[in-house]
Formats: sequence, C-alpha cells, structure tokens
Amino acid sequence: MKRDVLKFVFLFLLFSSSVLAKEYALISNKNMHKLSLNEIKAIYLKKVTFAGKIKVLPLNLSSRDSIRANFEKKVLKMNFSRLKSYWTKQHYLGRRPPLTMKSQEAIKTFVKKVDGAIGYIDIQNLDESVKVLYTWKD
Repeated sequence: MKRDVLKFVFLFLLFSSSVLAKEYALISNKNMHKLSLNEIKAIYLKKVTFAGKIKVLPLNLSSRDSIRANFEKKVLKMNFSRLKSYWTKQHYLGRRPPLTMKSQEAIKTFVKKVDGAIGYIDIQNLDESVKVLYTWKD
C-alpha cells in the first residue's frame, strides 16, 4: 500500500513537471530559413550578421524578463554576468548587443515587418503571421 502511494506521487510529480514546463520559440517573418542552435548563438553574439543572403537583426526582451534569462541560459548557454562581460569587451571593438524590445508583442510586430529580424517569445503567443525558427523548453 505504502509503495503504491509513493509510486503514485512519483508519477504525479513527473507528469506535472512536464506539463508545467514552458515552451518558447525563436521567430522571424516568412522569408527567413530555419536556424541551427550554433547559428542562433553566433547571431545573438554578433559573430555572424547574415543568414544566407539575409542580414539578421536579433532582438532581445529587457534584461529583467524571465524569458530572456531562459533564452540566455538554455540557448546561448551563458549567464547574465558572463554576457555582461562579453558585451563590455565587444563594446571596445565597436559591436553593440542586440536591440531590446519592451514586450513579446513588440518583438512579434517588429519581426513581421522587418526582413531579417528575429526574436523569442512564449510559444502561447504564436500565430500564423510569424515563422518558428527554433523552439526550446524550460
């Protein structure tokens, strides 16, 4: 009996954690092709400025946004202090970090209108007006 209860609790926790995991998407307008994880990292670190023949413009949410923190951790594989140090060094080389937008809606609107613009949003905010380039979970 006790063993069955523990088994039930374990399965419940396992199921609920997968259900609660949030999913995010890197988006663009319909003209951009899918990007690999390495391409995304290179674009967001401004090591690459073109994807094929399209000049890419990466967009960030504000530094306090939890989706941005998740993007930096899961996709860029960098924490806030490491990124801050990186961009301080890049500043002296004449490179600026990606543009910052105020909201997911602002990113989606900008991406729809500007060829080469890419940004990340919660997958719940997707619609058919944008193209998904890459997805990840919490």
